[in-house]
Amino acid sequence: MNKKHRWGRIYLVFVFILMYAPIFYMIFFAFNKGDYMTEFTGFSLKHFANMFADLRLMGILLNTFIIAFLSSLLATLIGTFGALGIYQTKRAGMRNFMLSLNNILLVSPDVIIGASFLILFTMLGLTLGFGSVLIAHVAFSIPIVVLMVLPRLNEMDSALIRAAQDLGANSWQVLSRVILPYTWPGILAGFFMAITYSLDDFAVTFFVTGNGFSTLSVEIYARARHGIDLSINALSALMFGVSLILVMIYYYITNRTGRSALTKHEEAVVESSEMVVHR
Repeated sequence: MNKKHRWGRIYLVFVFILMYAPIFYMIFFAFNKGDYMTEFTGFSLKHFANMFADLRLMGILLNTFIIAFLSSLLATLIGTFGALGIYQTKRAGMRNFMLSLNNILLVSPDVIIGASFLILFTMLGLTLGFGSVLIAHVAFSIPIVVLMVLPRLNEMDSALIRAAQDLGANSWQVLSRVILPYTWPGILAGFFMAITYSLDDFAVTFFVTGNGFSTLSVEIYARARHGIDLSINALSALMFGVSLILVMIYYYITNRTGRSALTKHEEAVVESSEMVVHR
């Protein structure tokens, strides 16, 4: 048994090395004093300085973060209420049908999704640019939020809702003081996951960009076709660090929310409902 565990760990180490070695190789040469990735000639931050001096690249970086934040915010709002709609659906067949519709964007190839959005925007006569990218990112982020929020709703004891209603809470008070506080960790996790997906997306964004608007993934692809500038390595190192921080926040939210905290929160929910009645 121990031998199997040892070989299993060796296999995992090999897989992680295979996945992360190219990334760390690229980040390593971001600190190269030279201008090429063939030889490391010394430590330097000049490529990071060149990156920040590139005003076009900084503008695209700002556009990327704006798109990621706005799309994640809208997707979290829509996805949360979408998860509530699925949760409150009583018929099992209809619920499964809605879940299947939600998961289509997750299982469909990004190229197909991007081409579909391009055809849709062309048919509607919409100009490709900021708006088209934002709509596309909101669309493929919604299923992620739904899958983060729905398990929290399924874990929630329906007796909490009935108790709040018996104490006189209306629909809005039940939603704002019982359901949303209980599902808050899932909502936050969905928000951060949507941000990471938006920052990393290339295939869908490639189809719906236009009118001079671009994101980092599309810009890096365009520049890579003419030869890699090590400032792109520096930018990739920066984005990898941002993505790593977001993933760590996501795991902190999902793994550190203990049962004891949930129990205390349930007690606070009932107390708040009682306060509503006494008003």
